Amino acid sequence: MADEIKNINAEDEESNIIVLEDDLGNEVEFEYLDVIEYEGEEYILLLPADDEEADEVLILKIVSLDDETESFEGIEDQELLDAVFAIFKDKWKDEIDFE
Repeated sequence: MADEIKNINAEDEESNIIVLEDDLGNEVEFEYLDVIEYEGEEYILLLPADDEEADEVLILKIVSLDDETESFEGIEDQELLDAVFAIFKDKWKDEIDFE
């Protein structure tokens, strides 16, 4: 997946499935999990929708372009990814069985 996601479209608000378009124009479906705030920034957590046995989430930084438009950036800092995921795990520890 490209480092920067260009577009987001809500297909069905009740299904929690969103479609992201990567730098190459490929559409990829993800299940929305949550938005986590960490050190003044927001991060979206997504799960690949086409892989029922997926055991990794995608964490992207939310970047506001204006009042109505957001963009998403990939994160290369492993410590930042770990910190955001730790908050997510703590928040959902009673509902999700993390192995």
